[in-house]
Amino acid sequence: MNLRFLTAGESHGPALIGIMEGIPSGLALDAEMLLAQARRRKLGFGRGNRQAIETDEIRIVGGVRRGITIGSPIALILENKDHVRWAEIMRVDPPAGGEPAARQVHVPRPGHADRIGGIKYARDDLRDVLERASARETAMRVALGTVARALLAELGITIASRVVRIGGAVDDTPWRDVPPEEIDASPVRALDAAAAAAMVREIEAAKEAGDSVGGVFEVVARGVPVALGSYAQWDRRLEGEVGRTFMALNAIKGVEIGLGFGAAARLGSQAHDEYEPGDGVRTRYRSNRAGGIEGGMSTGQPIVVRAAMKPIATLMRPLDSVDLRTGEATRAHIERSDTCAVPAAAVIGESLLALALADAVLDKFGGDSMDELRERVAAWERTVRAR
Repeated sequence: MNLRFLTAGESHGPALIGIMEGIPSGLALDAEMLLAQARRRKLGFGRGNRQAIETDEIRIVGGVRRGITIGSPIALILENKDHVRWAEIMRVDPPAGGEPAARQVHVPRPGHADRIGGIKYARDDLRDVLERASARETAMRVALGTVARALLAELGITIASRVVRIGGAVDDTPWRDVPPEEIDASPVRALDAAAAAAMVREIEAAKEAGDSVGGVFEVVARGVPVALGSYAQWDRRLEGEVGRTFMALNAIKGVEIGLGFGAAARLGSQAHDEYEPGDGVRTRYRSNRAGGIEGGMSTGQPIVVRAAMKPIATLMRPLDSVDLRTGEATRAHIERSDTCAVPAAAVIGESLLALALADAVLDKFGGDSMDELRERVAAWERTVRAR
């Protein structure tokens, strides 16, 4: 792995921390770029009131000087504004009187990390689990993904997303290139207005019932160089890294590339992308059923990834559970949450794909500076056009 990153911090702790190593020197980067993507992560009908509390402003505290990366690890800090109300509950140092923490959690929520995390790390207070397992951590992953996104943009690679399903409402219109602002203007980040209205109704119905609703989002990368990844070893296949990166996102239960599961219902003649002569190149594709990845390598076509997000595990009308102190049946713990976060997950997916592709680009082309990287990518593009 050429691009390494870690995050740290709890949902209601003082801050989220991110560190990234492997970004070449000479990449323009500033806090405004990070904030723009952080604000997009807060979009979407069905979000909870914490989105109004947190500003998600990020400080760059390492790896950047005068707006330019310098080759050393990039360090980011995102302060949690809501921490002021949780300072005593989430304090790091032990209290002088030894009194127990307030708002302890002993009733696990079905579908969340609570129960198994408590078993794994031997924590009686499940808040020690849910604070880190919270999707709040993705705010820092978006920040780190924005750094990767900036690198890709310098090479002509762009990434966009949309929502294609929320509950039973589906937007089955084909992908079309539109300004990102147009998709972001939709309350659910869908392309079709009628489908968006149906999705809003699904969210409203779930909220009224004290329930939650999931869905499917799509992320598309364009301008990706040919032959990122490799078929030579299983762990170098590009779709493997993309799939792993998306499956590591909270609440994601399925990932597909191109036709994905739909290919299982087709004949081979309807599942693959035929070649034909092209202008300026020896061959070009007639379709993109493979979703831009074939044989573990990028084809140069748009990379199309879809991910299925389950409904959020915290319900205002909670499911049945057990009080771990007494063993008695009870209702699950209620924690502030969203009704639907699929539109936000789509934005997060853009950052995830950026992280996977930036790592693949650096693996193939290397380079300690952006000038070196640009030269190598340009030389490769000239070579590929003759093949």
